[in-house]
Amino acid sequence: MRMNWTILATVLLLLVQTSVLPWLVPPGWSDRLLPHLPFIMTVFVALYGNRHRAFFFGLGFGLLEDVLFYGKLIGAYGFSMALLGYLLGLIAERRPRTLSFTLVSVALGSALLDMMVYGIYDLFQLVNVTFAFAVYWHIVPTLLISALLALLLYIPVRRWLVKNIASSAEENGG
Repeated sequence: MRMNWTILATVLLLLVQTSVLPWLVPPGWSDRLLPHLPFIMTVFVALYGNRHRAFFFGLGFGLLEDVLFYGKLIGAYGFSMALLGYLLGLIAERRPRTLSFTLVSVALGSALLDMMVYGIYDLFQLVNVTFAFAVYWHIVPTLLISALLALLLYIPVRRWLVKNIASSAEENGG
C-alpha cells in the first residue's frame, strides 16, 4: 500500500474535520459530536492494510490530534488509536471484510477510543463528569456519527486501499 497518499488523504480529512464539520454540526451539539476522521481511516488501514501499518498510522495521527486539539495530556489519543488500530487489524486477519464488519469495527472502535481516552483522563483526574454522563453525552453520539461517516467513506476508501495493496504486492514481487 502506498502509505504516502493515504497519509495525505488523511491529513485532508483532518482538515475537513477541523474546518468543515464544525460548520455542519448544530451549535447545541458542537461539544457532543466530535467525529474522528483520522481514526476512521486508521480502522480502514487496519482492515485493508495490516495491523502494523494501522498501529503506526494510529500512533502518528493520534499524537497529531493530541498536539493540535487536546493539550491537557499528550499521548492519550496516540496510545488509544495505535492500540485499537493494531487490535482491529489483528481481528480483521481472521474475518471477511464486509460492509457490516467495517461499520461494526468503526462503531465499536469509536466507542472504545472515547472510553479509553475518558479512562486515561479520569486516571489523571482531568475530567469532572461521571462515566454514565460521558457515555450519554459524548460517546454514543460520536459513535453514531462515526458509523455514518464510515458508511459515506466506505466505497471510495476501500477501492483506494485495495488498489494500492494490489499495486504494492506487484511491486514487491508477491
